[in-house]
Amino acid sequence: MKDWIKTYLGGICMGAADIVPGVSGGTIAFILGFYERLITALSGVNKDSILMLIRGDIKGLWKHFDLGFLLVLGAGIFSSIIFLSSIILYVLNEYALYLWSFFFGLILASSLVLIKSLNKIQLNESIFIGIGMIFGYLLSTLSAIEIDNISHLVFFSGMISICAMLLPGISGSFILLMLGMYEVILNAIKDLNFNVLSLFCLGAFLGLIFFSKLLKYMILSFKDGTISLLIGIMIGSLVKIWPWKGGKVLELTHDEYMPSADILLFPWNVNDYHFLGDVLYPLLCMVSGFLLVSYSGYIFLHKK
Repeated sequence: MKDWIKTYLGGICMGAADIVPGVSGGTIAFILGFYERLITALSGVNKDSILMLIRGDIKGLWKHFDLGFLLVLGAGIFSSIIFLSSIILYVLNEYALYLWSFFFGLILASSLVLIKSLNKIQLNESIFIGIGMIFGYLLSTLSAIEIDNISHLVFFSGMISICAMLLPGISGSFILLMLGMYEVILNAIKDLNFNVLSLFCLGAFLGLIFFSKLLKYMILSFKDGTISLLIGIMIGSLVKIWPWKGGKVLELTHDEYMPSADILLFPWNVNDYHFLGDVLYPLLCMVSGFLLVSYSGYIFLHKK
């Protein structure tokens, strides 16, 4: 098989992973063996590349940033996201309980896969996990606050979600979910809303430029601390993914009551409770998501 076909298929797998919260495109890149090449290409902004740009050395820039690889990989990611966004939106509208249950299993398993990847858990790792849990919880409740300018949140979401895509164990769509922007971005993709997508892509581009080097440094120099922080974020944000909800808690904001948080329920406390539809089927979806990530994690951990 030609290299560009392998790269394109790898992009399709990464796109599929990153549009599903809990599955990491970074992990897929690890599994397929091109993670280091991807990070190296994305973190190529330096003095040499700036000089090439000033001189108009297109050939040098193409080689320096490995643009052939990035363009083919990006085409695979883009086509996968376009195809899957409509499917996920349909399932989210028609079978929300089952989809949230599936996502919950994905994210729970991802946090356990990351725990297993740590060399050992000592005081420093425990502190980072605790900080991550607090941060994850706060991010999960951020979208419940009234936001005066949604464009700022779209831009911010693009910036941090693209960084998450580069990290093994956490996906960009998971960050969007935590910020309450998951459906917003999926609908923008489905409806080709270029106002939203351009802001999101601008944030993503700047995120790549400014944070790819930092991410590479953190992974290489502080791997256990970085992964511990990610574990905490994922555990702390599980409240956002809990499948069984019933309405909203209201808070007084700007002289009016605004929804501030979901009311979390046990499955047997939902309206019109049925064991099969409200317990058994959601649990099967949760287990399916858990096993999917666990199996992917098993492959990843045994290929290193």
